[in-house]
Amino acid sequence: MAVNNPYQAYRQQQVFTLSQEKLVLMLYDGALRFCRLGVSCLEKKDYAGVNNNLLRAQDIIKELMITLNHDAGEIASNLHRLYDFMLWHLIQANLKKDAKMINDVIDILQHLRDAWEEAARIYRTHDYRTRTGMDRQG
Repeated sequence: MAVNNPYQAYRQQQVFTLSQEKLVLMLYDGALRFCRLGVSCLEKKDYAGVNNNLLRAQDIIKELMITLNHDAGEIASNLHRLYDFMLWHLIQANLKKDAKMINDVIDILQHLRDAWEEAARIYRTHDYRTRTGMDRQG
């Protein structure tokens, strides 16, 4: 895929070189942004804008779902159920034009985002590879 716009190429390269932790944070931030824009559009009675923004938020949540590591066990299963709930909630919010339902999803996304950011911070400040013996050569 060729990118002719230098800014677009730079942004694309940034995404390719981000850590997994930062990519997940970006996904959460994007979903939050589109949900908030959906609420804003709803307040203005811009229903096409509501639809567009909620669909984009749904796409991001789907991406979070498909990138889950199900080998992680119960936490991955619980996250999958939360993502599924948020998708259903956003679909219903879009159909009913219900700001409260969108705000419910925003609350969940914000809590997940904050928890992920904290977990990434803790991971970065500890050397788990040394403690688990992952740095030993076989």
